[in-house]
Amino acid sequence: MAYTAPVRDYQFLFDKVFKIDGLTNLAGFGDASLDTVMQILDEAAKFAQDVVAPLNGPGDKQGCVLNADHSVTAPDGYKEAYQALIEAGWTSLSGSPDYGGQGLPHFVNMAFSEFLTGASSAFAMYPGLTEGAIAALTAGGTDEQKSLYLPKLISGEWSGTMNLTEPHCGTDLGLLRTKAKDKGDGSYAITGQKIWISAGEHDFTGNICHLVLARAEGAPEGVKGISLFLVPKFIPDADGNPGERNSLHCAGLEHKMGIHGNSTCVMVYEEATGWLLGNLHEGLKIMFYMMNNARLGVGLQGLAIGHASYVAAAEFAKDRLQGRALNGPKSPDKPADSILVHPDVRRMLLESRSILESGRAFIAWVALQADLAHAAEDEKTREKASDYMALLTPVVKGYLTEKGLKVTQDSMQVHGGSGFTEHFPASQYMRDVRITLIYEGTNGIQALDLVGRKLPSKGGRAIMSFFGEIDAYVAEHETGKAPEFVTALKSTKAKLQDATMWLMQNGMTNPDNAAAASMDYLCLFGLTCLNYMWAMMAEAAQTEIDAGSDDPYYDTKLKVGRVFLERVLPEADSHLLKLKSGSEALMALADDQF
Repeated sequence: MAYTAPVRDYQFLFDKVFKIDGLTNLAGFGDASLDTVMQILDEAAKFAQDVVAPLNGPGDKQGCVLNADHSVTAPDGYKEAYQALIEAGWTSLSGSPDYGGQGLPHFVNMAFSEFLTGASSAFAMYPGLTEGAIAALTAGGTDEQKSLYLPKLISGEWSGTMNLTEPHCGTDLGLLRTKAKDKGDGSYAITGQKIWISAGEHDFTGNICHLVLARAEGAPEGVKGISLFLVPKFIPDADGNPGERNSLHCAGLEHKMGIHGNSTCVMVYEEATGWLLGNLHEGLKIMFYMMNNARLGVGLQGLAIGHASYVAAAEFAKDRLQGRALNGPKSPDKPADSILVHPDVRRMLLESRSILESGRAFIAWVALQADLAHAAEDEKTREKASDYMALLTPVVKGYLTEKGLKVTQDSMQVHGGSGFTEHFPASQYMRDVRITLIYEGTNGIQALDLVGRKLPSKGGRAIMSFFGEIDAYVAEHETGKAPEFVTALKSTKAKLQDATMWLMQNGMTNPDNAAAASMDYLCLFGLTCLNYMWAMMAEAAQTEIDAGSDDPYYDTKLKVGRVFLERVLPEADSHLLKLKSGSEALMALADDQF
């Protein structure tokens, strides 16, 4: 059951929905015409399908090995595939040309990342973490640090990690104990232990650049006393090449439910030499550049694994003969019909597909906002795009991983008993996707961030802008080519607005109400975004049909979209009802009653 990259979906999105050829006047978009982008993605699909996907199952079974000298050996083929990745220039797609990158828009790299992650999420995490390190270094590094590290990180010659969590603290970073002692020569001695460090040690690159949160001597307690340090595995020499081995090592590998091909390390720093990024006590501010990058990447991971599991389930359903259609045999020449004749199998597959296709459009649209935040010609557009990135990051991470799990679960169910065995890929996808709801901030934390920070930020400017955009779209297209999708969008947006007002009225008087409502609010927000994407996609598909296209892709798109309207979107009513129930029932039990 081979992985198939969703190239056709991206062609539709970039050509007919978002019309990227109309953006080539923007900085960085000049080399991103539709023809160029699709040539890139065609090659990206081949790389993902032919080079990386074959490693996914074997890599899961073999896993990583910690050696006696604290080095880590990745599964067979990973090192060679990584070398092929950097030789082909895939790691540098959206890197800054100032440091050797190709300078393509983020939405191009995002599409490639979905292909790579769908082919093997464990493998894709190695270059994925480096992208976050690049973001943090770009935001907080000195010119000298950028010149030394960014070219090698962008090329993939070196890799990066993020070191936040410690054995006694995860989300509450104010409790961290890792120390940084000023050595008086511009560097610091870093001492402490970090856990769950993805790609913390491996044999792919000449150096691994760890971004470590630590507390400098004399720093205040809590998060206000945290600083961020760049701590390389090998200290660069005068020529910028890996030199002396730093005093840090991998002390253990986590035994995990999934993503076995990625080395999840316990990292120990023993007065390791590191350099401050940004200002003292402002580490979280810079680390959030990396964390937000990672959160978008995790949302993409949920989507990508969901897509891979759907592809496997759809292929299985076509081949699996079991029973007969309720209204008579569909394949009388065979001993049984395929399980695709059964409405419940179709329910699972089509609900999944409707979520995946709109989820893909959503994350592509968000990636486009990231590009507009930097490249748009007018300040107002840049401001709106930046506001959207802040507002929607927890929605992307939280909602797409929640739905990624649901899609993967239903895909496993389609396999029946076969899905519970290791002979089919469904069980690995199920094990791999589960972490996406947990790391880079659990989905509960994402929901609290959305409700507690992102909604009220700047006087609610971002959410009001979002509501205004949807209102404008509805006004323009309500009597257009896909009215049922626009009418549904109008209704769903009204529910989200109702929920927002309820939070304003009830969350301020009792914070538990806001917290209890937060997850349902995030899901209602996610549904609204996916509904918006379906409205745009349906409009584009119907436009092509009306223009005389006989490409069955467009008719299929509309049929899948109607499944979303009828079978997925009604969840909005449930989320609104639950969030309005408040916190009283949830908080009624005393601790000893659990």
